[in-house]
Amino acid sequence: MGLIIEIVGFVFTFLWIVVLADVIVSWVLDPFHPVRSFLDSIVQPMLAPIRRLIPSINGIDLSPLLLLIVLNIAQRLIVGLLVSAI
Repeated sequence: MGLIIEIVGFVFTFLWIVVLADVIVSWVLDPFHPVRSFLDSIVQPMLAPIRRLIPSINGIDLSPLLLLIVLNIAQRLIVGLLVSAI
């Protein structure tokens, strides 16, 4: 069971890093750059539902911040449930 908890933690940490990398890369790379396209292909499906609920405020997109908060809460809940199941 400990291995499953570590894998779940790794997946959430990986997603967190990918979201942060996507935000940073979006500031410096062209939208059609291969690295940015790859990161966008992972992150945009998670951001789309959030963007439908929360529009940008004066051109500032807060959806990545909300996604990071949701990922953190989901990680804590899932790992907590797995730990309590042991």
